Amino acid sequence: MDSVLRVQARIGQRALLLTTAALPLTGWAVHAVALHKQLAATRKDPLTGLLRRDSYTARARRLLARHGDDTTVVMVDADRFKEINDSLGHAAGDTVLASIAARLTAWAGPRAAAGRLGGDEFAVVLELPAARREQRLAQLVRMLHTPVVLEDGRTVDVAASVGAASPDVIGARDLTRLQRAADAALYDGKHSGRAVLATTAHATVPSVNRRRAGRPGTAVWGRAA
Repeated sequence: MDSVLRVQARIGQRALLLTTAALPLTGWAVHAVALHKQLAATRKDPLTGLLRRDSYTARARRLLARHGDDTTVVMVDADRFKEINDSLGHAAGDTVLASIAARLTAWAGPRAAAGRLGGDEFAVVLELPAARREQRLAQLVRMLHTPVVLEDGRTVDVAASVGAASPDVIGARDLTRLQRAADAALYDGKHSGRAVLATTAHATVPSVNRRRAGRPGTAVWGRAA
């Protein structure tokens, strides 16, 4: 009987030691999870859940380096967004921005870099080769032109202008240059209801505050439904 008690005592001591040793690990695990959530929050825009500019840029450059000519850079700008804010209020404007972000995320997929660059300006970089580019950009335009339903049940007609650029057309894999070309293409098709693919001419057009003169030749895809 005494031997049984001694064995139980030893087992109890070992269990206590294991439990005591596990406590710091458990505390660290909780801290690590909390820290991960804090870091994720700093990387993402609180309204839309998209990446902030710095995090988007880092991920976009990795995608360009990995996929090269099969990558497409897409710039998106909400149309008549100020009118929505002024007529329906900022809460409605926030809902519209969040809806655009959700549609971009669904369209681009989890492996893409989708970011909010500021205000009503968004950017996406994803693996999208030339063979599927036309179909997918037309799909994006249709998604972005779907009305948004507000919390109070009102429906808002929304639209967004889309410009795209790709290394195989522009002849460069530099993110800044591709975004500039996509942005110039976007303004060529502003309010047209179509996505515009940048040509080499778009990469050389000067841009000031995303407004520029001149209209180089363009390819347009996807009339809004």
